[in-house]
Amino acid sequence: MTTASSTAAPTLIGSVQRALRLLEAVVAHRDGAPAKQLAREAGLPLPTAYHLLRTLTHEGYLRRENGVFLMGTAAERLVGEGTLQNRRSRMTESLGRWRDTIGAPVYCAVYREGEIELVAVADAPATPAVHEWASFRETGHAHAIGQCLLSQLDEKAREDHLDRHPVRPLTRYSVKDRASLLQRLRSLERMEPVIERQEYALGTICAAIPITAGFTAAAMAISVPLEQESRLLPAVEQLRGEVANLLRSFVFSISI
Repeated sequence: MTTASSTAAPTLIGSVQRALRLLEAVVAHRDGAPAKQLAREAGLPLPTAYHLLRTLTHEGYLRRENGVFLMGTAAERLVGEGTLQNRRSRMTESLGRWRDTIGAPVYCAVYREGEIELVAVADAPATPAVHEWASFRETGHAHAIGQCLLSQLDEKAREDHLDRHPVRPLTRYSVKDRASLLQRLRSLERMEPVIERQEYALGTICAAIPITAGFTAAAMAISVPLEQESRLLPAVEQLRGEVANLLRSFVFSISI
């Protein structure tokens, strides 16, 4: 004889089910989606969706930027450090292929939580990366990656960054002061490569290109020795031509 406890339907928490459907809807949009769209895709009334989205945002599972909802740090932690490390390793391998093709070290960086973060570097003994003799995070004004990231920020965020990390020349070729840097950044065309010659390290020139990663400012860059300057522009154009393919990689996009 079957007992009642073995035949009873499992107890389901409706609010948890609805929250999970919303999370699934957010995951489907790498660049985020507004509440109305998420409610529609999750099959929820808009007031219910608003309530759950506020709760998930408060708990850190989502974050709201420019009117859309994206995955938050709490949700990212669920992935696990091991999985995240594996994804970043695979991203580095992807960059490594372009390093070998282009014949120069390849860098990937983002501007996250008010700071410049170097996410990955692919170099080799024959094509060494630039030695970080002064903190990349604090000297964004003096290298191509930093200038490229700062050029993507709005005026308020840019001024805030420079308040915390003042402009100071690192070499005789470095930008001299804040006003000169801001003028340079404002003169850059959208998606234009940023090139710096010996501003961070003597004997090295670098080029960085902005990339689209949702609402995160991001950049990829290469560096070559000064005596190989003629290779820089063809190499950065080659890299730029492959950026779209790299960004179509799910592993690449979630890792930055």
